[in-house]
Amino acid sequence: MNIDKLVLAIAGLLILLSVALALTVSNGWLWLTGVVGFMMLQSAFTGFCPMALILKSLGVEPGNAFK
Repeated sequence: MNIDKLVLAIAGLLILLSVALALTVSNGWLWLTGVVGFMMLQSAFTGFCPMALILKSLGVEPGNAFK
């Protein structure tokens, strides 16, 4: 799996997890959904993605979006 697919998978997992936690524990977990959404939006315009940098430093194969 390359960086592009992992970034999308991790973002989706975090969104689903935060929504589940908001429904079962506290609405305070919705901030995580907002942060992930904001980071996805800003990376679309700037090309900067902290998760992609972390995965790159771990030696994951780069994809087309995050080289």
